[in-house]
Amino acid sequence: MDHFNYADGRLRCEGVDLTGLASRVRTPTYVYSAGTLRLHYQRLREAFSALDPLICFSVKSCSNLGVLNTLAELGAGMDVVSGGELARARLAKVPANRIVFAGVGKTESEIIAALGRPGDDEPAAGYQDPIALFNVESAGEFELVSTVAANLRVKARAALRVNPDVDPVTHSYTTTGKAETKFGVDIARAREFFKSYDGHPWLKLCGVHVHLGSPVSSTEPYVQAIAKILTLIDELESVGHRIDVINIGGGFAADYTSGQALPAKAYADAIVPLLRDRLETKWAKTGRKTQIVLEPGRTIAANAGVLLTRVQYIKTSGSKKFLICDAGMHTLVRPALYQAFHFIWPTSVAPQHVPMERTTKPGVPGLEECDVVGPICETGDFLARGRALPPVAPGDVLCVFGAGAYGMSMASRYNSQPLPAEVLVDGVRARIVRRRETYADLVAHELDPEDIQGA
Repeated sequence: MDHFNYADGRLRCEGVDLTGLASRVRTPTYVYSAGTLRLHYQRLREAFSALDPLICFSVKSCSNLGVLNTLAELGAGMDVVSGGELARARLAKVPANRIVFAGVGKTESEIIAALGRPGDDEPAAGYQDPIALFNVESAGEFELVSTVAANLRVKARAALRVNPDVDPVTHSYTTTGKAETKFGVDIARAREFFKSYDGHPWLKLCGVHVHLGSPVSSTEPYVQAIAKILTLIDELESVGHRIDVINIGGGFAADYTSGQALPAKAYADAIVPLLRDRLETKWAKTGRKTQIVLEPGRTIAANAGVLLTRVQYIKTSGSKKFLICDAGMHTLVRPALYQAFHFIWPTSVAPQHVPMERTTKPGVPGLEECDVVGPICETGDFLARGRALPPVAPGDVLCVFGAGAYGMSMASRYNSQPLPAEVLVDGVRARIVRRRETYADLVAHELDPEDIQGA
């Protein structure tokens, strides 16, 4: 699952003791395991090898440059949803032909940057290669991207995001493949879309994209969605449209509890047969290769990262016991926003309290029920409620497991709390890959007010 394990009662990330690390870099701090990132990427690569896919890591799940660099060195592409994420992918030296741009609200400046020209937010960036693929989500977006491409005289490619109306059976906020969501176009409109926009001289409509949501813990939604997409592709090709890219998105689950997620091979065993024979048949008939794109994020990053937080106070109110920590909803919003479970345990425990599993009931003696909460002035500021934990004292360090995806990338400065540090561990080496913010950082953009001429 990952490289976070207890030895002699002390939690280690690979070869680094996390209790000691917390003392050196302070808390709250995110810690990532390079070995776990590599392990999860390589398992996906091997599981889907029969399709030779372009695996584009979902930058929104964990955008730290240290993480992106680690994956880029393995040959990973990047799936970006903003100009800022695109800038990060380029800084990680990801080749442009391994970058895909998704998202429903791309701005003109972001499109210009994706086409390799400096946009409003990066005037000194210079000329670069255009990205591999735009995942377009509406007619208006296609028209804007194609107009910008024509004006710049840069040729680009696009895949239409199709909404297959398949329920991924996950949280309503992260469900993206049902008809009532804002993402993509329905299958009926997809036919008209290709009829209207295929053959554009500057923006080649060459593929179909589908993404159901996240986390998806069953293979059946993928089977249903891909079957619908393949039927659509057959219809499109029968009337002369050329489909050379099938982007099946991401959304594979992670182990927030031990054994919760299917292994990469299980997803591949369900998905690969649907696509492999088709690719081989198409190649035999036309000599054209269809490119398969995957966009995993959580399944690579979630278990590769943890959040370290220190207990500040212990408080009893009525029958409730609260562990008040220096991390809260501003540091990790998933429990408050999604009612998400993260296993939490002290980084240093007695031998009898070493957890055998990361579950709501880890099966060790002498536990106490606690609410693990943060310093934010909101009742919704919690990391866990009613959680059974070993005895904890003020000053002890807790580890929030499975925090590598949608942890730091969703952190905020609410209550003027500086953002935490990020550390990347590789074997016995630990590096600060994002320094802890200071109070000076909080106000740096507010110290020099600027008059707006003509306002």
